[in-house]
Amino acid sequence: MLYHLLYPLREYLFVFNVFKYITFRAALASVTAFLIIVIFSPPIIKKLKALKIGETIRQKECPGLYDLHKKKEGTPTMGGILILLGIGLSTILWADMKNSFVLLALIVTGWLGGVGFLDDYRKLSSRHTSGKRGLNKRTKLLAQVVAGLVVGIFLYLNPRTTGMLEVPFFKALTVDLGIFYIPFVILVITASSNAVNLTDGLDGLAIGCIALTSVAYAGMSYVTGHIDFAGYLGIYHLAEAGELTVFCAAIFGAALGFLWYNSFPASIFMGDTGALALGGAIGTVAVFVKKEIILLLVGGIFVVEALSVLLQIISFRSTGKRIFKIAPLHHHFEMCGWPESKITVRFWIIAIILVLLSFATLKLR
Repeated sequence: MLYHLLYPLREYLFVFNVFKYITFRAALASVTAFLIIVIFSPPIIKKLKALKIGETIRQKECPGLYDLHKKKEGTPTMGGILILLGIGLSTILWADMKNSFVLLALIVTGWLGGVGFLDDYRKLSSRHTSGKRGLNKRTKLLAQVVAGLVVGIFLYLNPRTTGMLEVPFFKALTVDLGIFYIPFVILVITASSNAVNLTDGLDGLAIGCIALTSVAYAGMSYVTGHIDFAGYLGIYHLAEAGELTVFCAAIFGAALGFLWYNSFPASIFMGDTGALALGGAIGTVAVFVKKEIILLLVGGIFVVEALSVLLQIISFRSTGKRIFKIAPLHHHFEMCGWPESKITVRFWIIAIILVLLSFATLKLR
């Protein structure tokens, strides 16, 4: 909005020419998202407490963890609404809203945020009953598939993009998936959304990793959209993808703002409203900038967390034995006696290393 209002004024005052620079608008988007979260969080937390919209810790569903987590009982949840507000408003204010990639990224984020909101709402409304909690798993999966399908079809039919898959570390090696690129996109977005959701189990863990991942993809979006940098690095160039830098910067600012209140001990949880949306947003950016495979490295924490759950299920169903004391992995370390804050910080450290390695892949080709 402000981009479209202020940039045309460069004809009358040269200073407004600064709004053409993606880096400048990305910085403002990040700060704006941060301030939105920090300013609106206290009254919203207070309101959620008044409405008794708080986390419920069920002993039967958290064997061995109930004593560790019972102190979290009643902590306001559904804070993902704040995150969506911060990302949405800051992106609209500072990004070029005529850019189809930004628009679709916002739509996917809002769609999955809405699905997460319904899931959180049903959990809260059924917490005093013995009925089902949250949305049916198939319903959530279907909603994620729909989001991936829309993005996949858009990319497949868009003449500016292709079904080619870039392979890290190789300049000229690409894989043409053809029509199968659509189900591949569905897989990336669905897996990313669920992986972040599984990681959201300790104060500050998921949102801190999201902040780091968004920094990585902000950088990748920028170099993908910059013809000189893309040519120098030997990566796929898509001019429109540069505007996603603003979107990723908004995610970063919103994540930092939310971490202010979600750090240990958390004053608010994001719930599925935030986790599903943020995972879907990162997955969407990854396929837009053709850095889908690198997502396995950038989001390595999310990947390992999701794999720990998958391996646990496979092992228990096939052998009756568990690999971990409990899954996801962060809960396993809790059961091993690690303090919650130490687990979170150590996972952040690993995430930082993975982000640095992901940047290295852009040059090592």
